[in-house]
Amino acid sequence: MPGPSPDLTRVGVYERVLPVSTARVWENVRDWEHLPWLHAGSFEHIALEESGRWGWRARIGLERGDEIRLELVLDEDRPRYVSRTLEGSGQGSEIWTEVEARGDDETGVRVEFFVPGSPSGAVAEQMGRGYVELYRQLWDEDEAMMRTRARALASKSASAPATAADRGAVVSLGSIEELRARLPFDLRFEGRPFRVVEEQGRLLAYSLVCPHWLGPLDDAAIEDGRVRCPWHGYRFDIGSGRECSGRRLRLAPPPRVQVDPENGQVWLDRAP
Repeated sequence: MPGPSPDLTRVGVYERVLPVSTARVWENVRDWEHLPWLHAGSFEHIALEESGRWGWRARIGLERGDEIRLELVLDEDRPRYVSRTLEGSGQGSEIWTEVEARGDDETGVRVEFFVPGSPSGAVAEQMGRGYVELYRQLWDEDEAMMRTRARALASKSASAPATAADRGAVVSLGSIEELRARLPFDLRFEGRPFRVVEEQGRLLAYSLVCPHWLGPLDDAAIEDGRVRCPWHGYRFDIGSGRECSGRRLRLAPPPRVQVDPENGQVWLDRAP
């Protein structure tokens, strides 16, 4: 893949060292779907046109109501990638990013911003500052997601499978009055995080991990009995665990919340 077109002018450079592996970085670069969710302050929506091993192309809505058509092309052999604005605000601009492995869990990125024509020094400087500030914010958000995902993958890999004793465990939650006084609350059951809530008069537990990319559901508010992952916008029904748009995804099976009708004691156990 050739470098920037000779009729473009470089207006800025941004460099950063990320505390994650290159695997997480390339995974993030290919992931067009997260843009309007993780970067909700910068993008409003995205509609994919085409994707493949080469990269992806999509129409993206910006926060101020504009729309651009963006193409991202990978060159992992170098390794680097380029984002080209094909239509809309900034049409003809190119953003080139070099990716450098600095260790097992450290990656350097160098981003260069190119615009069409030959803007004057003051204009070029202002444009460069705008690009750098935008990309600093985007990489802040991306880094937070990549670090969380790396920890979740490591934890999943290190977790031992539940034993027969674990699967038969019963967790006492006290009386129904004590339980309701502290709802909602989080706990771990068989090594996994769950939240216990009361929804439409029904006590239930649901997983706090999105099954798509292991995204955190800790801060996801319940709306109409559903929670939405902040990384990709996938919604899950907390009662059934099913993904609400028909994707073949489901939250981890939760424990049952059981209530003794005679003494009001509450406990968790594994559904048969």
